[in-house]
Amino acid sequence: MSALTPARSTIFRGAWLVTQDPSRRVIRGDLLVKDGRIQAVGDIGSPTAEETIDASGFAIVPGFVNTHTHVAMSPLRGIVDDRDLGGFLERLFAVDARRGEPDVEAGAAQGIAEMLLSGTTSFLDLYYMEDAVARAVERLGIRGFLGWAVLDPPLTTQKGVPVENARAFIGRWKGHERVTPLAAPQGVYVCSEETWLQTRDLAQATDTLCHFHLSETRREVHELQERVGDRPVSWLERIGFLGPGMVAAHGVWVTRREIETLARRKVGIAHCPSSNLKLAVGGVAPVVEFRDAGVHVGLGTDSVASNNSLSMLREMHTAGLLQKHHRWDASALPAQTLLDMATVEGAHLVGRGGDLGSLEVGKQADLVLVRLNHPTVTPARPEAIVSHLAYSASEEAVDSVYVAGECVVRHRILVREPWADIHAAAERAANALWSP
Repeated sequence: MSALTPARSTIFRGAWLVTQDPSRRVIRGDLLVKDGRIQAVGDIGSPTAEETIDASGFAIVPGFVNTHTHVAMSPLRGIVDDRDLGGFLERLFAVDARRGEPDVEAGAAQGIAEMLLSGTTSFLDLYYMEDAVARAVERLGIRGFLGWAVLDPPLTTQKGVPVENARAFIGRWKGHERVTPLAAPQGVYVCSEETWLQTRDLAQATDTLCHFHLSETRREVHELQERVGDRPVSWLERIGFLGPGMVAAHGVWVTRREIETLARRKVGIAHCPSSNLKLAVGGVAPVVEFRDAGVHVGLGTDSVASNNSLSMLREMHTAGLLQKHHRWDASALPAQTLLDMATVEGAHLVGRGGDLGSLEVGKQADLVLVRLNHPTVTPARPEAIVSHLAYSASEEAVDSVYVAGECVVRHRILVREPWADIHAAAERAANALWSP
């Protein structure tokens, strides 16, 4: 069978299945996939399938959901290291003003390749020229939840009115299999009350998600307080913006009352520990308090300009260690919770909790085969697999990746498009963007 003709049905035999089901079972068994969805888990009997895979040397894990990225910035890895957020944004905005759709698509393909090769099958993005990102999504076969960046017209490098650009983007892409379009207000530092409310109205009218940056730095909080007399969460609540279907990235500098507001309004949080640490935002997101209040929390890598990785394995590791150290509590964010944040919680944030994030009958077959003989996943004991995923597994342990039952990475090789072609285009884009 050709690699470009996916099997309509596949049986994975003898794997350790990290189900992420309500009981969080890790079981030895088989997995039957048919027409892109999981048909049976565990003891499945003797059905027939177009393809049978001996998975006895693997753990099968639900695909990771990265809940905050700027994936098209991948050619900018390393361009603005060792600066705080203010200096970081100044340099990045200058580069952004020179970008066009070809280099945005090349950068998005580079980032998507990196994510697929490290086990991510869905990502939530915030950028502009998202049509170019959508084309890269369709080329490589990942799931993209793509937010068109909205900000006040005088403050943008976009042509036209950003909220109308977002409206048109949603109209072009809504209903596509792998692309889910949405609007994404950049943040309180570039969005007026009118822009926030126009974006909220757009999301409600089109029944889409809304994704935005929130309370990432003290400066962001203090400058808004000086301007409007409120902290970001309180102000967004006061103007009537907050509500279900929203995902706020970062949420570092928030008060107890703001946490309660986010919980009441059913706003999710994308926790981005590596980026926050590297940009020295000076605080630690109150993930434990968020979760205790009922706020759903996923994990995000942010961009490679501020991380500098798109690996969710690394992000789980960092998130766990940061909370334990900061709270003087080794039990904070245990391995199972970290894996939850990377899978089922992320699926909930992107509005697909009933369809993604676990190995359960009826769900989409977005899954990752992890090599159990890799040094970072040894000893391969069932009671330790979740721990290995959260704390030690290398991206190189990811062997194969499936999205909707289609193999998009096989034995660490991208199936739909050669890495050599993606790499060449990304280097050309970087050459132009890095020049003075």
